Amino acid sequence: MLSQYVEELEQDPFEVEEFIERLCWRTNNEIGSDQFDPDLLHETFVETIKDMKILQERQQRKCDKLEEALKEEQAIFVKAIDKFVAKHQVSVDYFHQLDEKINSVAGKVIHLGEQLENVNIPRSRAVEAQLLLAHMAEFLTPGPIVNDIYNDKTKLYEAADIIQKLYQISQDLPEQRFSNAKKKIGDKYDAIEMQLIEEFATAQKMENIERMKELSDILSQFKGYTQVIDVYIEQSQATTYGGRDVFEGIVPLCHKHYKIIQQVFSAPDKVISKFILNIYQLKINQFVQTKLDDRRDEHKYLKTLSELYSRTLKLSAELQEFFKGSDDDLLQKLTANIFDRHLATYIEVECRTLDGRCQAELKKFYETKNHQKKQIERFQELRRDMQALIGARANINIAQIEDYGGETFLSEELAINLLQQSAHAFERCCLLSKEADLPRHILKLADILLRHLLHEHCDYALDLGLQAIPIAECKSVPQIYFFDVAQKCNAIVHLLEKTYSASVIPNVVGTPQYGDCIQKKRSYLETVESKIETGLERTLNAIFGWVKTYLQNEQRKSDFKPDSDVDTVASNACLSVVQYLNPMIGLIQKTVDGENLAAVLTEFGIRYHRTVFEHLQQFQYNTAGAMCAICDVNEYRKSARVLQSPLVTQLFDVLHALCNLLLVKHENLQEVCGGETLNYLDKSVVMNFIQLRSDYKTIKISNSLKGISDQRMV
Repeated sequence: MLSQYVEELEQDPFEVEEFIERLCWRTNNEIGSDQFDPDLLHETFVETIKDMKILQERQQRKCDKLEEALKEEQAIFVKAIDKFVAKHQVSVDYFHQLDEKINSVAGKVIHLGEQLENVNIPRSRAVEAQLLLAHMAEFLTPGPIVNDIYNDKTKLYEAADIIQKLYQISQDLPEQRFSNAKKKIGDKYDAIEMQLIEEFATAQKMENIERMKELSDILSQFKGYTQVIDVYIEQSQATTYGGRDVFEGIVPLCHKHYKIIQQVFSAPDKVISKFILNIYQLKINQFVQTKLDDRRDEHKYLKTLSELYSRTLKLSAELQEFFKGSDDDLLQKLTANIFDRHLATYIEVECRTLDGRCQAELKKFYETKNHQKKQIERFQELRRDMQALIGARANINIAQIEDYGGETFLSEELAINLLQQSAHAFERCCLLSKEADLPRHILKLADILLRHLLHEHCDYALDLGLQAIPIAECKSVPQIYFFDVAQKCNAIVHLLEKTYSASVIPNVVGTPQYGDCIQKKRSYLETVESKIETGLERTLNAIFGWVKTYLQNEQRKSDFKPDSDVDTVASNACLSVVQYLNPMIGLIQKTVDGENLAAVLTEFGIRYHRTVFEHLQQFQYNTAGAMCAICDVNEYRKSARVLQSPLVTQLFDVLHALCNLLLVKHENLQEVCGGETLNYLDKSVVMNFIQLRSDYKTIKISNSLKGISDQRMV
């Protein structure tokens, strides 16, 4: 049983609950799975606990034996380690002794080497001097040089070393006595130098870096060393890179050759600087001038100039890593040398191009409308007003109103085109202008945009829209198009403001030109706003002028003073007016936005009320007519509620209350006049409405009006 416990206890992981469950299960199986004996289960637990204690004692004895064995082994290994430590210390002592002997021997060897060197250097110099004297003697001897060392290509390095030293020596010889020898040495010096350069070029073609390095080291002692650099640069840049686009392969080319230059030349930074300088002065400069020579299409020229300048700046930024610690602004100077001629006249070309393209867009737009722009006469508005006044007095139409069939002559698409053209110009201006000139240049371009978009387009369309507004007292139903003009004009102004915020203001803010920029835009916008306000004023005059005329002509006196009882419904004149004005309100809500919408709707409602108010005061009313008048006012009031103006709603509520004075019994007039709605009105207004009653004279004789005259406006 104990062995079974050991197996279960050694399971990994060991679960106590599972162990107890198995113990219970085995106990229940002994008496039958359908019976439960707690006493037997208790006895089993007691026996198991005893077995566990016995098992624990056995395991503890085993642990004690193992610990004693471990201590014995530990003592043995400690003794062994002590022996090894002692042996190691002995070895370290031997090592120190050996190191001291090696140092002593090395010192003696160095001393001996110095003594040998002191003996050998004078000897070597003497041998070298003897050799140079022998070679010098050949150059001092008349006739050609016959030494094979100068003609044997395998001894080119040796010949180069000799001739270089002879050349230096010859520079100190007097000219009169040694002119022939100096000339021979100089000629041979030039010939060998040229051979070395040719060898270098050949090695470069074969991509033999080691030989190029050797030749470069030798030629660094010659006076024509710069020619080697020139040859390397010329051959490196002889092959085309980037195809038609010269910018494409410059950076990879520089990285590739910089690795070679670092291996071949002793001053790689200077060589790579000259390498890049050659690229800018020859490759890029030639490429740019070729692209920019054709200036027949100035817009294309500007796009090309901007693109090339931008790509050159980007290239300079990428190549700046090769100029750390040297001339940091060299690339900027090289870029300026390439583009200075074009940048000097840039803004004139940009202004001329933008002006021309704006004119072309405007001309194209008006051509699509089959419209020839007219010269707006200075006194045309005054003449139109005089014609309208004379026509109204004489009852003839002499004012010629041209509404162009509702055409507004305004186009958001055209505005977007102009703004896009200007945005591209602003972008180029930021790139191509000097920092000090940028605000002034931006201001020039902005002025062109304002002139064409606001003056040539919006102002002109507003002038045509003002002329198309019907006269104030026209007899036919007026066709109103000015709201559409105002809407499109406002939309264009919003687009302009976005462009200004994005492209103009950031470039002039904080500069002396900022005030001029804001003032010019404000001046143009004030003109536009003034014309819109004038147009809205005239439009409202035309609308309610027709309403007034229509009501005067179509409203019959019998509508408000019928001879017999009639159905209490709104009059035909009222319904026609409401039917005309409701679409006008919808048109205003559709075309006017922001704070202007509330202002226009309120003004519309005030004029609406004034026209109806003045119209109702022209009639007398009996009881049936008063009912008809109230029905009319209800229709007007219902129509006016759409305006969503508290003031207008209040005005029509008061008008409705005044119309009730025409209907109530005269005994109740004083009570009605003292009501909340009419109590604050001036007594004259109330009395004027009461006088419109057909029974006013009867009321006047009675005491019904007593006290009303004492009311005052609160």
